[in-house]
Amino acid sequence: MPTYEVGYFVGSLSSTSLNRTLSRALIRLAPKDLSFTEIPIGNLPLYSPDFDADYPAEPQALKEAIARSQAVLFVTPEYNRSIPGALKNAIDWASRPWGQNSFDHIPAAVIGASPGQIGTALAQQSLRGVLSFCNARQMTAPEAYVTLRPGLITDDGEVTDESTADFLSGFMQEFRDHVERVLTVLPRP
Repeated sequence: MPTYEVGYFVGSLSSTSLNRTLSRALIRLAPKDLSFTEIPIGNLPLYSPDFDADYPAEPQALKEAIARSQAVLFVTPEYNRSIPGALKNAIDWASRPWGQNSFDHIPAAVIGASPGQIGTALAQQSLRGVLSFCNARQMTAPEAYVTLRPGLITDDGEVTDESTADFLSGFMQEFRDHVERVLTVLPRP
């Protein structure tokens, strides 16, 4: 059975991030032929085109981590009805310099959690627009806006509600199938 290497981004830098907790649940519920590696974004300097001719070490490591991935998963909160700044900064670094876009044709999915009723709907909408510009091959359904109430997911990623576990498991199966479809047509080097 082939294994697909998935790089995942947690959009929050918080040590108590709900989305980090969600990422542990997603990994736990994912099909066994998906292998996950977090792509860290916390130590990146702010992007500037001034660096395009000579990338610093942290952004170069980011681009290398994406290159080792066959697909990417974004697990993100919503800040001020949009993408967290740290995540947008990472995407800016990875998509530059011009002509060296790390997200070009990569299979991608977006999911997020918040304590609010609309989850991360607006952040995901913003992120999808950015990923479209970056030419990522996005999974468009099912959409997943998780209202994360206390106790729904344990610290080690166990989902305590059966219907939520079933939904997240289904999301990850759809993601796995999306990755396979995209890579069948557009294999990653």
